[in-house]
Amino acid sequence: MATSTTRRGKRGHDPESVLAIAVDVFNERGYDGTSMEDLARALGVTKSAIYYHVPGKEQLLARALDRALGGLFAMIADERATSGPAIARLEWVVRQSVRILVDHLPYVTLLLRVRGNSATEQAALERRREIDRFVSHLVKEAAAAGGIRPDVDPSLVTRLLFGTVNSITEWYRPPRGGSADDLADALLKMTFDGLRV
Repeated sequence: MATSTTRRGKRGHDPESVLAIAVDVFNERGYDGTSMEDLARALGVTKSAIYYHVPGKEQLLARALDRALGGLFAMIADERATSGPAIARLEWVVRQSVRILVDHLPYVTLLLRVRGNSATEQAALERRREIDRFVSHLVKEAAAAGGIRPDVDPSLVTRLLFGTVNSITEWYRPPRGGSADDLADALLKMTFDGLRV
């Protein structure tokens, strides 16, 4: 009887739990190194049963990447990223980037690991480049307005600043790693104290 209950519980996945488990497996094994059999094993279902939840692993990848990118696109569309002094907007974007990364850690980790080996990955990389262009323009705007030191190349600032933000995926583990606000405060203090005029 316990076996029947266990099996029923394992099959009782909803779309969110299927996606969360798939993202964990993709991050552990790599997307290309993950088979539908690996996903079925992690979900505790048969390989054929997984198709009840999803047509294939690329659809899971697309949903996962949309989760990460959706938060980032909402951030750059926000009024706090588009109006006001450029340096204040840049600080807000950095703070929000950290918050999105912490709140959606497995999804952003997966996004940062895609290499363009499928149409889904290529589309995600193009969307990432849109965000990169927005941020790069914002850094240049802050430099032109005198908010950032003139002796530091704005394109280098962009790479270093967001390289630092993105590196959080490699070492941050909640709850030991502190809150998103704590991380953002520390990052802003270390970087913007050196960047401001």
